[in-house]
Amino acid sequence: MGEVDVLPASNALKRRTITALSLVPLVIAAVLWLPTPVFALVLAGVLMLAAVEWCTLAGLTRPIPRILYSIAILFAMALLWIWPQGQPWLFGLSALWWAGQAVALPRIREIPTVEGVQWPLLAAGFLVLIGPWAALIHLHGLPNKGPALVLFLLFLMWTADSMAYFVGRAWGGGRAKLAPVLSPGKTRVGVYGAMVGAVICGLTFAWILSATATATLLILLVCGVSVMISIVGDLYESLLKRRRGLKDSSHLLPGHGGMLDRIDSLTAAAPVFALGITLIGVTT
Repeated sequence: MGEVDVLPASNALKRRTITALSLVPLVIAAVLWLPTPVFALVLAGVLMLAAVEWCTLAGLTRPIPRILYSIAILFAMALLWIWPQGQPWLFGLSALWWAGQAVALPRIREIPTVEGVQWPLLAAGFLVLIGPWAALIHLHGLPNKGPALVLFLLFLMWTADSMAYFVGRAWGGGRAKLAPVLSPGKTRVGVYGAMVGAVICGLTFAWILSATATATLLILLVCGVSVMISIVGDLYESLLKRRRGLKDSSHLLPGHGGMLDRIDSLTAAAPVFALGITLIGVTT
């Protein structure tokens, strides 16, 4: 989840802000104005860039295999477009995957450096990269409220990320670290800030929908779980980068690192959000 760093460099923050202010309007415009098929293609392009970075994290460095891997990711997306009935199963599988990571990551006490190609990690990349694509396309294609649901998920992530960053910076110094081995700059105080952001977004969403008390509680649950899983996604990418001795997945986005560095939270949260919001009936 973005950053919960205690003492970030001011120039890094400036670069992050400029990049974000440049990208956010484009993202919002794409969500609201592009028809779902075109939105699917644009999102596929973004995730193919992320797939190249995933190859780096998995130790696949030769150009041709990296291109073939990205094409394989695109082919899998095309299959899901043709067979959308498989998407809910993918959401459930993704949720189980990230739940497993939520259990495993806190147990890590040291991170050994790895070399060579990690084939299991390349296989896992299909789930990590295709899951959010399917989730966002599924939500975007829903009648009437589809683009609004995608936009809400993005605002949920941005709000939680920003709250974690600024609350962690203001009150996280000297407090308990969230996962010192994986990401020393992140604090539990930052997580509390992110959860406050989830509550604010959830209550606003429920108010817009004129939801009942029970529905409001369910919406808050989905938002809270989605934000927690987004933090897991962030920490998981931190683990992969530390195994390779990398600070960023690439240098594609000034101040943000690579595409994976920018969407690591969303890759984990999107399938969980889509599954949860479907189960509680918001999509009907």
